[in-house]
Amino acid sequence: MGAIVEQGLELFQQSADAGRGEKWTSERVLSVRYWTPTLLSFRTTRYRAFRFTPGHYARLGLGADDNIVWRPYSLASAAYENFLEFIAVLVPGGAFSEELQKLRVGDTLRVDKASYGFLTSNQLAPGKDLWLLASGSGIGPFFSISRDPVVWKDYQRLIIVHSVRHSAELAWRNEIIALPNHALFAETKATLRYIPVVTREPGASALTDRIPLLLADGRLQQVAATPLDVASSRVMVCGNPELVRELRQWLGSLGFATSRRGVPGQMAFEKYW
Repeated sequence: MGAIVEQGLELFQQSADAGRGEKWTSERVLSVRYWTPTLLSFRTTRYRAFRFTPGHYARLGLGADDNIVWRPYSLASAAYENFLEFIAVLVPGGAFSEELQKLRVGDTLRVDKASYGFLTSNQLAPGKDLWLLASGSGIGPFFSISRDPVVWKDYQRLIIVHSVRHSAELAWRNEIIALPNHALFAETKATLRYIPVVTREPGASALTDRIPLLLADGRLQQVAATPLDVASSRVMVCGNPELVRELRQWLGSLGFATSRRGVPGQMAFEKYW
């Protein structure tokens, strides 16, 4: 699934502190993987002091020193890995995309020393089932969250739903499916259900409608073999603004709420354009 280009392990442990005294570090590209001509994921070295919570994003900088373009990207790597991983869509005419499509193994880019965001499991009240609903490149933060040992300990069921137009866009599909066999999670009691939703490729998935419709008529819950209710379910959504708006409204009508003033909620959102 996708082409991947990697350089030798001599880069793996290196992190250039070119931004010493700055708010950023200069990191080297370890691999670039194109899932489609416009969807890519890439790995970089990781500054030894860089810390993040799964679900956080980092600001990345690309371009000439006198014309750096900065954009926020969710961290797709696990918090315990000694590299950083990101996923991105190339946007025609986009200033950052123009730099990103030139990215090659061995190149450098800037990474803020701080991470940010509220799409984290610690924003949610305790529950039994964790629903991670993503569209397109919104799978990035959920790839990180799904490899958080805390999540596997805190929940009985993890349901990951990834909606895309074409099956080639199902980034990390095999890696997610294999997670229950990972040494960190094999001894836990939690179960994982991965549900792909491919909307424009007939026969590529059992479900083909948009996530809001699949939830509203109960088909998604049926395939997941898990009810969705405010008492036991916790929901995280990352995707296009329309998806976020519709699910926020629908879940709100069922009694779900976001965290406010330190009071944990039952749902959390992040928009991707």
